[in-house]
Amino acid sequence: MEEKRPQISVIVPVYNVEEYVEKCLASLAAQTYPAIEVLVVDDGSTDGSGSICDAWAAGDRRFQVIHFAENQGI
Repeated sequence: MEEKRPQISVIVPVYNVEEYVEKCLASLAAQTYPAIEVLVVDDGSTDGSGSICDAWAAGDRRFQVIHFAENQGI
């Protein structure tokens, strides 16, 4: 009988972190656990953070990006 692994969701809040988000997403992409999804929440970034996140989602089906038009805050 095949062992069923639990799905793990990682939520990454993003707001104007263009300088750091690439390293964060690359680290998540390098994870070897097979049942992982990465939900990136772009909270109205005004820098290039949203575009970087979109590029990761286009290249890796485990990544999904949610964009808010303006910052929602905490």
